[in-house]
Formats: sequence, structure tokens, C-alpha cells
Amino acid sequence: MSATRPARPSPRFDYTTVGHVTVDVLEDGSRLPGGSAFYSALQASRLGRRTLILTQGLPAEIDALLRPYEQELTWEIAPAAETTRLRTAGSGAGRRQWILAWAGPMSECPRLNTHILHLAPVARESPPSWSGIAEFVGLTPQGLVRRWPSIGAEVSLLGQASSQNDAGAGEGARTGVRSCALTGLAGRCDAIVVSEHEQRSCAEMIAAGEAAGAIVAVTAGAHPTTILQAGGGAQEVGVPAVAEPGEDLGAGDVFAAAFFVAVADGLPALAAADFANAAAALRLSGRGAAAIGDRAAIESRLRSAEAAGG
Repeated sequence: MSATRPARPSPRFDYTTVGHVTVDVLEDGSRLPGGSAFYSALQASRLGRRTLILTQGLPAEIDALLRPYEQELTWEIAPAAETTRLRTAGSGAGRRQWILAWAGPMSECPRLNTHILHLAPVARESPPSWSGIAEFVGLTPQGLVRRWPSIGAEVSLLGQASSQNDAGAGEGARTGVRSCALTGLAGRCDAIVVSEHEQRSCAEMIAAGEAAGAIVAVTAGAHPTTILQAGGGAQEVGVPAVAEPGEDLGAGDVFAAAFFVAVADGLPALAAADFANAAAALRLSGRGAAAIGDRAAIESRLRSAEAAGG
């Protein structure tokens, strides 16, 4: 189901993601739907949540990308001249991405009626604010700290060494991060998920969120996930082993959605991280969106990990 974004508040949803649905161009030339807003929404839907994606790009292109999931997802598209398109090579810490097209910032402040709001930027697109109802706010801030000097260039993170000229877009990213910190974005969040590779770039947002009471999960691939809570120090949660991990696009987004749902449901942070790690392990055991599991599959994977002692 698709439509351009209406002026009225959206109907009631359980889980709403806000961010660019992307065209992911893989090494073999195939084109797949991507972006945190897509992968997280699909995981939330498979956990039984009525899910909405608020995105931006070419409506016809995004409609075509998401049509196979129209029984699981609802989406609304703010029209733009292009859809964000990323070329991807490698996986994990070795993944490299190039931005081939950009749908631009989401300047319109969405009106919400949702239990969980997931701010899911991939390319500095998050709107400056929102109105309406969002009872639980989760943030995956990777897209707020990405930089690229021009269309066609490789994407890197603020704070990483780069041989590229970071004029223009790089300075825009720095301004965006400062603005988010100054307007208290992280301070409005209930939970934040970052990877260890993003942690340095997101340090200011993590500190602001933690100080305001947000639960922060720092993922580290096959290594333990670290949970940070104000007054609670750092606690580690083991990650279940995956015998033959496949490509990992969206695995971090799957973790984030499962974590946000579990925490919003009242599960303690460490137990929520166990659940989310089981969801990510399922995703890594297969390929693409088809490997994103439902609740029964995740709980089965969690029981298997507990029986194996990790």
C-alpha cells in the first residue's frame, strides 16, 4: 500500500520508521530494497506489529521495491527527484558503500500516531522534529554521522580518517550532528542502537541519550553486545554463534527493531539484547529480507543459544 504523505495524522500504528528506503546495488549488479527504515520495519512487522514506513524518494521506484512486502508493510512517500541509491561491497567491518543518488533531507515534520517511533536515517535525512503521538522513541544514528564529498563518492563516518575532500557534504554532516545534539534529539529517546564502528562518531549523542535515561546498545558483530545505562555502567551480552554466516545487510537494523520492540514491551535491557541478538543471528543464517524471522523463529533461536550456553 502506498501514497504520498497526507497532511492529516496517520492512522494508529504499532511501529513507525522514518528514513530513506534505498536502492541497494550489490556487487553482482542486483538491486534490492534497503535502508534501516525498510529492514527494521520488516522485522517489526514479523513480530506482529502494524508497521508504517515514512520515507522519501521517487514514488514509483519505491512502490516497485516494496510491492513484494505489501501484505506486511504500509508506506507513505514524500516525493523527491531521486531515490537514495547505494552501491555496496563487502560485509561487516569491511563493508564499503558509495552514494550514487540522494533523496535529500526530510524537511517535513511528520505527524505521528504510533506506539514505537524508530528514527532510522541512512544519509542525514532525519526530519528536525515530529508532532503527534510517539510513546517510545528509538534511534539508530548511523545516518546522522555519515559523510560523502559528492554524489558517486564513498561514504565514511565522522571521525574516521579519509583521503577525500570533505568540503560541502562533510561540513553539512557536522552541522547536522551539532543541530541534533543542540535540539536534544538523543535526549528524547528511550533507546539507541549503534555499532562499535559508529560509537566514536556518535559519542555526543550516546552521552546525551544515556544522561537522559535512554538505554544504549552497542553491537559488535560476533563479539558481545554492550548495554549502557545511566548509573548502571557497561554490561555485556553474549552473541549466539552463526555456523555459516551469509551476507549481513540489514542485520544491525533487525537487531535494533527487535531490541526496541522488546524494551518497549517491558523486557529488561539485557534480556531484550538477547532477544535482538537471536533475531540478528537468524538474519545472518540466511540471505536478504527472506531471512528475517518471526517471533516463533526468534524465540526458538534464543532457546537454542541458551541451551548451547551462548
